[in-house]
Amino acid sequence: PDVSLERSFYTTSSCGVCGKASIDAVRVRSTYDVRADTTPLAPELLVALPDALREHQKVFDRTGGLHAAGLFTAGGELLAVREDVGRHNAVEKVIGWAAREHRLPLTGCVLMVSGRASFELTQKALMAGIPCLAAVSAPSSLAVELAAESGMTLVGFLRPPKMTVYAGAERLGA
Repeated sequence: PDVSLERSFYTTSSCGVCGKASIDAVRVRSTYDVRADTTPLAPELLVALPDALREHQKVFDRTGGLHAAGLFTAGGELLAVREDVGRHNAVEKVIGWAAREHRLPLTGCVLMVSGRASFELTQKALMAGIPCLAAVSAPSSLAVELAAESGMTLVGFLRPPKMTVYAGAERLGA
């Protein structure tokens, strides 16, 4: 294991920032550089992702109470969908699937989430080498800052036919 990535403090499954004295205490550096991933993303593809994700939320259909995370290729192919009561957990399940399948880094992929784009979700996506995080709701200011610093594309309020690009607009092309 990479010793520089080890952390030794108490945390919960939902929020890695709560109770920390500073943001620097929770920042970690990724092994993967998403800035180097120049895979273009078509805006038309991005606006189609919320419906594609929702279509695969089978447990949500029965309960109406789960978050989802979906991993898509830049061409729109769905690689994995996971649901959980916690949005962080849904993201971790998707990244865990990718790790077990030896797919890291997730170059040329988009992580679509059914809720907000928090600092923690942005950080988790970066750690997996995902160059784009898209959310149906708002990103936090820390998520925007981290995405911009890291060269990640961060999209919020992704509700067809509109979206707001908070960072990494240069990745959006044909």
